[in-house]
Amino acid sequence: WLVSDNMHHQWLLLAACFWVIFMFMVASKFITLTFKDPDGYGAKQEPLILTAVTKVEEVHVPEEKHWPEEFQPTGKAFSGNLIRQPLVHMERLELLRNVCRDTTLRNLSHTAVSKFVLDRIFVCDKHKILFCQTPKVGNTQWKKVLIVLNGAFSSIEEIPENIVHDHEKNGLPRLSSFSDSEIKKRLSLYFKFFIVRDPFERLISAFKDKFVHNPRFEPWYRHEIAPGIIRKYRKNRTETKGLQFEDFVRYLGDPNHRWLDVQFGDHIIHWVTYVELCAPCEITYSVIGHHETLEDDAPYILKAAGIDHLVSYPTIPPGITVYNKTKVERYFSGISKRDIRRLYARFEGDFKLFGYREPDFLLN
Repeated sequence: WLVSDNMHHQWLLLAACFWVIFMFMVASKFITLTFKDPDGYGAKQEPLILTAVTKVEEVHVPEEKHWPEEFQPTGKAFSGNLIRQPLVHMERLELLRNVCRDTTLRNLSHTAVSKFVLDRIFVCDKHKILFCQTPKVGNTQWKKVLIVLNGAFSSIEEIPENIVHDHEKNGLPRLSSFSDSEIKKRLSLYFKFFIVRDPFERLISAFKDKFVHNPRFEPWYRHEIAPGIIRKYRKNRTETKGLQFEDFVRYLGDPNHRWLDVQFGDHIIHWVTYVELCAPCEITYSVIGHHETLEDDAPYILKAAGIDHLVSYPTIPPGITVYNKTKVERYFSGISKRDIRRLYARFEGDFKLFGYREPDFLLN
């Protein structure tokens, strides 16, 4: 009887222990769920820097009632009073601001926000986005993204190639088409971005596209612009071959190039500086993407603009965005150091503003 009574007490004690342990586990789980960090930051998460689109410190977005509905800021990049950006994008904007403040580079980094600049900036009012076009850095694909967002087509795959650059049919208004007050509001409130790439590699791409491959629907590059450059800049006038890269470099590096630019009109957008195209020191851009890191930058831009759930950037063919140092060196191998230095002098602002290194062949 005594043995039975002892065993009964032991079982009661064991059951009580299990009950205490169970209640402790429930309480612990409740505490964890209640006080868990809502942002979910962890050791494996990408480092985030608190910064603003326009300034490193806090930015206070006006309350909704202060602005008409069509000008309300939207997108994840404007959520709350603070803007979060990955370190690389914060560093790009900080570098841009520092170079813009460098008085020794002022002539190479500053430009007026003229109609020429406003013509380069495309508008998506529905999602409060401005995109500055910088040719030869994959801009066709970004225009397709905006065309879908503006509602002209339901998907990127449905957009005919001949429509993308037809600004009467693609549903992409330019910022220059708005009144001065509407332009100022959009520049102040909208998410603004553009893409850059190594300046010399971009010039090579422009030369190949417009003067070597020369699409049939753009005959003026080969039949009007090329002869104009050749007449002015070819040293050996007995040569009858088409425009050579050496001629192109000599034209671009000439401090008096503008008299030809005026004759060529808006066709020069394929080789003028990023400064002349987008006025990055005058307009406060939200993000600056790099062609060399477009695989990472494109998804980031879509997410920062709050449109990643609506559209995706088209698939990027493998290797197409990688900087081709060998190709650049090959193209410049037959160019005199004098002509290369003059070319660099013109594009130095682009190199410095966006963190591109001076080419090694210019230093040797």
